[in-house]
Amino acid sequence: MNLILIGAQGSGKGTQAQLLAEELRLKPCASGDLLRDAIALQTPAGRAAKPYYDRGDLVPDDIVADMILDNLQQLGDAKGIILDGFPRTQRQAELLDRRLGEMGAHIDHALYLAVPRDVLQDRLSGRVVCAAHGHVWNLKTHPPRVPGVCDLDGSPLSQRSDDTPAKIKHRLDIFFGETIHLTEYYRRQNKLVQVNGNDSVEVVHAQIRARLGVERAPAPVQNEQSAANG
Repeated sequence: MNLILIGAQGSGKGTQAQLLAEELRLKPCASGDLLRDAIALQTPAGRAAKPYYDRGDLVPDDIVADMILDNLQQLGDAKGIILDGFPRTQRQAELLDRRLGEMGAHIDHALYLAVPRDVLQDRLSGRVVCAAHGHVWNLKTHPPRVPGVCDLDGSPLSQRSDDTPAKIKHRLDIFFGETIHLTEYYRRQNKLVQVNGNDSVEVVHAQIRARLGVERAPAPVQNEQSAANG
């Protein structure tokens, strides 16, 4: 099974990706992680991407697609992949479908975590991360036991530099102005699975399991991930 997660930052994509990866034995493929790993491993796609990455430019879609296909060909024990962060546009989705088709693969479902914009704004404004390992907490929805200190490693918590009101608004503008149109693309293919992301991690995950026909319950959430992540 190959899945795509669609949702704005703050929708809980990161949490649900982790749960689905563990439960369905899927290989997580977050676009940022793919890029950094490919560069570090000096794969052909990683070498092609490095000049763009070093300049701070967007990596061309074809190169990102190559990284995804590389992962599909190196699944190990995984039974598929779960994509987070690519595609972001219909052009990218069409490219991905074409490239997957060339190797006899396809996307099975596109999961959309629907959360109102005002809720996303509120979630992101309360998000903090720890200095040691980047564990994510939310002062409003999932606070640490001791204010300002990560429960998991004891390091100090701080707001990310890109979680200022202006930058949050900019990211949400991009999602609701552009990425949201992917839902129609996958709806036309009868692959869209839309769930209400404005609920607890457990309830959202139960919705996804029900829509995918997955009956086995996942292991309890034991880490920092929350609906504030994504």
